[in-house]
Amino acid sequence: MVSARITRRRLGASVATVLAATVGAGVLASPGAVAAPAAAARATADAADEAHLPVGAEIVSTGDTGYLTSRTDDSGNTVLEWHKYADGSVLPINTGSVGHDSGSDIVVTSDGGSTVFLRDMKANGSWSTSFNLASVFTPGAKLVGVVGENLFVRVPTTGDYHELWQLAQVNGVTSKTKLTSNTYGVDYKVVASTGYDMLVLGSARVLSGPTYRTEYWKALTNVNNHSVIDWGGRESTGAWTQDSTGAYTADYKAWVEAAAGRTELVVAARGTRKKFAMDSSMSGAVIAGIQGNTLLYGVPGKAADEARSPLYARSVTADTAPYKLLEHFSSVAHAPDGSLLVRGATADADGLFRIHDGGSGTPAVTLVANTGRDLGIKVTESKVPTAVDLEKPGTTVPMEWTLSRANATVDLTLTHAATGKKLTRHLSQPVSDSRFAFTWDGVLDGISAPNGVYTWQITATAANGAGAPAIASGSIQVARLANPHDFNDNGSTDVLARDASGALWRDDLFDWPSGSQVTPAKRTKVGAGWQVYNQIEAAGNLAGAPAGDLVARDGSGVLWLYQGDGAGNFTARVKVGAGWQIYNKLAGGSDLTGDGRPDLLATDTSGVLWLYKGTGSASAPFATRTRVGGGWQIYSQITAVGNIAGGPAGDLVARDGSGVLWLYQGNGTGNFTSRVRIGGGWNTFSQLVGAGDVTGDGRPDLIAYGPNGTYVYQSTGSTTAPFSRQTTSLYAGEGGKFNAIG
Repeated sequence: MVSARITRRRLGASVATVLAATVGAGVLASPGAVAAPAAAARATADAADEAHLPVGAEIVSTGDTGYLTSRTDDSGNTVLEWHKYADGSVLPINTGSVGHDSGSDIVVTSDGGSTVFLRDMKANGSWSTSFNLASVFTPGAKLVGVVGENLFVRVPTTGDYHELWQLAQVNGVTSKTKLTSNTYGVDYKVVASTGYDMLVLGSARVLSGPTYRTEYWKALTNVNNHSVIDWGGRESTGAWTQDSTGAYTADYKAWVEAAAGRTELVVAARGTRKKFAMDSSMSGAVIAGIQGNTLLYGVPGKAADEARSPLYARSVTADTAPYKLLEHFSSVAHAPDGSLLVRGATADADGLFRIHDGGSGTPAVTLVANTGRDLGIKVTESKVPTAVDLEKPGTTVPMEWTLSRANATVDLTLTHAATGKKLTRHLSQPVSDSRFAFTWDGVLDGISAPNGVYTWQITATAANGAGAPAIASGSIQVARLANPHDFNDNGSTDVLARDASGALWRDDLFDWPSGSQVTPAKRTKVGAGWQVYNQIEAAGNLAGAPAGDLVARDGSGVLWLYQGDGAGNFTARVKVGAGWQIYNKLAGGSDLTGDGRPDLLATDTSGVLWLYKGTGSASAPFATRTRVGGGWQIYSQITAVGNIAGGPAGDLVARDGSGVLWLYQGNGTGNFTSRVRIGGGWNTFSQLVGAGDVTGDGRPDLIAYGPNGTYVYQSTGSTTAPFSRQTTSLYAGEGGKFNAIG
C-alpha cells in the first residue's frame, strides 16, 4: 500500500478546514440560531502531502500516535492496520480479525469469540498480551466495552443472568474486578468514556407483582477505582440493545433508546433530559459523539458505498433543526482528547475526518486522510413547484436545485409534453453555495407558454469532470383561465388575419402590456386557400375543447366549423349548414345567454338580428335561431366583445353608417339593454375584433384595425366610457394588407 509521509502538525496546518453545513432534501433546515460551519475549502497542499486511505477502510480506534483501520482485501480477508501520525507509515496488526475502539494507543482486537488481544502502539507494539475470556471467566463471557487497556466483560452466572467484570493486566499481573452487585443482571454495554470515567448501560430482571419485568438503566463508573455499580448508583432509562451507542463529556451524557418501534436519542445534563425522536428513515441511528453543545448522530453505511447516510449535527441547548456535518459516514473512533475520527465524505473529499469542538459553538472538521476517490456529484434537493397559475401578468416560476458541490454546471431542459417544444438553459455557476436557480418567465418558443404538463430535467456535471453527472427530473402543471380568442391554449389572445392571396395568419399576442403597449409575440401561417370564404369569424370555444374555434361562410352560403386543436391549428372542417347567404353580418365569441357557452349573432338583409345559441356540440354547434329584433340594417359592423361592462352576459358593439360606435349590454336572456353611445370616428377602421382579454386585467378588450393604424381598446368596466385606447405594434405598417381580421 502506498502511504504518503506527513507530520501531524503539517497535516493540521495544510488541511484544517471547516466544512459547510448543507440542507438536506426536504428533511433538514438551516441550523438557525446555531451557526452552521463555514463553507468547505480544501487546502491547496499537494496530493503527495495528504495521507492515503484505502477506499474500503473503516476507522476502528485512535490514540495520540495513530489510528487503527479495518478493511477487506481482494481475497475476502480482514486486514487490520495501524497508521502512524508521525510519518504516515502503516503497520499490520496480525492478531484477531475484529478491532475495538479503545480510545487510546492500545490496539484491542479479538477473534470474534472469546480471545482478545492487546498491543501498545506507542512503542511500536513492544508490549502485548492476550486473554481467553472463557478461561479467565466462564464459557459465554463476552466483551462489551474497552477503555484503554481495560476490558469490560459480560459474564454469565446462573440461568439468563450476567455480571459485568473489568479485566486488565498491570505489571504482568492479570486483574479482574466484578463491577455489579445485583444478581439479576441481564445485559451490559460500555457505550462511552472520557478520561477514566465511563458510561454503562445495563438491564436487570426484577419482580413486579407475580411476574418479572426488565428494568433498563445507566450508570457511571471509573476505570481506576473499579467502582461497583449498585442499585443506588443507577438511573432508569428506556429500552436499549447491544447496538445502542452513547457519548460522555464533562457536560453531557447521551445514549440511544428504542421506544415503540422508533429510535430516540437521549441527552442528559445537570439533572435534565432531552429526547430527540427519530423518524423511520433514521431507524438504526447511532450517536457518534458530542462536541461542545452539539450532538453528532446518523445511520452509518459502508465506506465503499456512495449511498451512505449523512452525519448530522444538532444543538442540545438551542431549539434548532439538525444539519449535515458530513455528506456520508460509515464508522467512528473516539480519541483521548475527546475529538472524533470519522470515516466519511464531504461534497469534495472522501476519507477520514477529525471532528472537534471549533470553539464557536459548532464542530470543526479536518481532513486527516484522503482516499483520492472521485465523488460523483449529486442533486441533494429540488425546489420546483408542481403546479403554477400563469394567469396574472408578470408571474414567474422559480426553480432551484442544491447539489453536493458548488464547482459544477447545470443543464436544464423544460419540455411541453403535448407539443414537445423545449426550453434549455445552461447554468454555469451557483447563485449561492451549491444552490443553482433559474426563474422561468412563462415564455416558450417566443410566446406565452401553453397550458398543460411540462417535464423538467437537470443534468449536473462536476466542473472537474469527476464521476458521472447527476440527473433530477419532475413535472409542472401550467394553467390559466380560458380565453375565447386563444387558439393554442396559452391563455393569450390570438388574432387571425387573411391576406389578399387567401393565406390565413395567426398573431399570438403577449397577454400583458409592455411599456403600456400590447406586443405581438409571434406570427404563424395557418394555411392557404381561405379566399373561398366571404366571412371568417372567431367564434370562441363552441365545441368544448380547450382552445377557440372558427366559423367560415363560403360563396354558396354554407357555414363551416373549424375546431381549434389547441396547438394553434384547426381540425378538418365540419359543415354547420347551408343558407347562411341571407346574412350580411356575423358576430361570434360572446356568451349572450349566460350559460357559459359562446353564441353567434347574425343580421339578415332586412335588418333583423338573430341569435344562434351555442350547444357545445361539434356536429351541431348551434340551436335553432331566435329573433332578437329589427332595425339593425343601420349598422355597417357588429362585434361581439364579451362582458366588458360587468352585466349578466356578453355585450355587443355596433358601428353605424356615420362612424358612431354603440354599446349593447347583454341582459343574460339573449337580448340587450338600450344602446349607449360610445363615440364617433370609428369609420376610420375597417375591422373591429372582440379579442378576449388582451391586457391581462380579467376583462375582454377590442382590437381596431385600419389603414391608419391598429389599436387595442382596453375595456374599463364602465357602460358610459367602456374603452381606453392603447397603442400596439400589431400590424404596424400593415393597415391595408389584410381583408379579414378575426
